[in-house]
Amino acid sequence: MKFGFVSAAAAALCSVGYTTPAFSQNYPNRPVRVLVGLAPGGGTDSVARLMTQKLADTFGQSFVVDNRPGASGNVAGEMAARAAPDGHTLIIVTPTYVINPSLYRNVLYDAIKDFAGIVQIVDAQYYLSVANNVPAGSVKELIALAKTRNPRLSYASSGIGSSNHLSGELLKTMAGIDMSHVPYKGGAPALSALIAGEIQVSFTSGVIIPHSKAGRVKTIAVTGAKRTPLAPDIPTIHEAGVPGYEVVGWYGMAAPAKTPRAIVDKLNTTINRVLPELKDRYAALGMDLAGGSAAEFDNVLRVERDKWAKVVKLSGAKIE
Repeated sequence: MKFGFVSAAAAALCSVGYTTPAFSQNYPNRPVRVLVGLAPGGGTDSVARLMTQKLADTFGQSFVVDNRPGASGNVAGEMAARAAPDGHTLIIVTPTYVINPSLYRNVLYDAIKDFAGIVQIVDAQYYLSVANNVPAGSVKELIALAKTRNPRLSYASSGIGSSNHLSGELLKTMAGIDMSHVPYKGGAPALSALIAGEIQVSFTSGVIIPHSKAGRVKTIAVTGAKRTPLAPDIPTIHEAGVPGYEVVGWYGMAAPAKTPRAIVDKLNTTINRVLPELKDRYAALGMDLAGGSAAEFDNVLRVERDKWAKVVKLSGAKIE
């Protein structure tokens, strides 16, 4: 949900005399570890570091980012699931954590059962872009081309099972087209291949916008249900020819499942309160503020798990 709800939600809590149990009043009473399942420097790490610094300033206690890359986030996910549920170990959660159980044979955590959602921090649309050597300037033209092109169009992603890979699979299913998936080892090489014309299509993050404005690629749509204020002139895939298409990348914070509700609520209230102060910083990363209740974020996890499980099954993607 979007940020406009936050003030009303906070006011509602106050109006009913919301109280915090005594044991949570001293939280946090020691440094808080925030797990990030990717290496430093990427989007997830940036989301974490902006928020942890703000929480440290607010609580007067250290919030330390602990990068634990490996197995597409599974290493960090397992650590979070096993951690003591006292609020001193948290994790930055992305779609990866609800997609992985459909991709991997042995995932030793369940993002629905083992995590307690705290809040969705931000969301970010993906940008459907095509190389300059592709004779298509709109979604409808791209679909028409894909239906007649031989050999097939190819689309790049940052890896099998990544959100931009599955964004392409969802478009294939909903538009009734076929394209060849070409996974790269990260978003940067995939973007380079698109700019060089080695690949025809890609779903990218907001880093594509400067390249699009410079004429290096053609960005023809965004993946959300509504246009993003960060690029208001670019239509959605939904309005450009594929009704009902929607993919939004999201970043949230969660805790181990049995973390006391009072601690979850305290973190939720605090994050909702400080989010406006980070609006410009997150916008610079191509992200919009989200906010909302812990229950709403728990629902996001469930809905996204079910949605992507179907897409993964149709795609046939598996990682040993």
